[in-house]
Amino acid sequence: MKTFLNRRHVALAGTPSHLVAVAQPPQPAAAEPAVEPAAEEEPPDEAAESARPVPTLRAVAVVPSQVNGRPVRIADGNEFAALAAGNELTTFRVFRSFDYAVSLQFHAKELTYYVALHQDSVLWRALKAADLDAAGAVFRHLEEQATRLADGEARRAQLLAQNEQLVKQIEESEALAERLRNDLQRHASQEHLVTARQHQVRKEVAQLEAQRIAAQAQLNKAHRMIHQLSVATNEGVPHLPGR
Repeated sequence: MKTFLNRRHVALAGTPSHLVAVAQPPQPAAAEPAVEPAAEEEPPDEAAESARPVPTLRAVAVVPSQVNGRPVRIADGNEFAALAAGNELTTFRVFRSFDYAVSLQFHAKELTYYVALHQDSVLWRALKAADLDAAGAVFRHLEEQATRLADGEARRAQLLAQNEQLVKQIEESEALAERLRNDLQRHASQEHLVTARQHQVRKEVAQLEAQRIAAQAQLNKAHRMIHQLSVATNEGVPHLPGR
């Protein structure tokens, strides 16, 4: 057991590393010493473990951050801005949602792909990939992130439109209510005028009817007087016999 522990060691230096077990060829068996009667027998498990080959641990370089197994790293923002300003990038894909934009661009001279996330036309994040598949995976990831970030903007735009529509409907409803109120007031005012007019007309009709009755009575009286006078006048005319 002590022999096994003594053989395990790791020589690591520099960057972080993974430990990989490498099998060593079995060592030649040493000559067995003479067995002394007083020596204790080694337990079977420890004896088997001592006979098993001991692997040697070696350092392995750490792989940089990857997407789907392909290397992707953070890009230098100034370098990306310079390439974009110099028209050295070819745009493959663009996704835009409100103030957020994701672009996948290709640098032909270096055979390198850049995926950038902008917020309000200002560079927020840029990543660099060596092949199109890795860059596409990064683009989809940032597209999902931009979509989530823009959800609040989308809800804000919807609520603004709904509130504007509600305000417009309120204004239209209030205008309609005002027109109906004016109509009711005009109707009530006109009804009052009509009622007053009808009362005045009935009063005048009653007066005219009374005047008519009085005039008719006066006319009847005049007719009776004329008749009486006519009779009285005719009484003075001699009666002439007929031939």
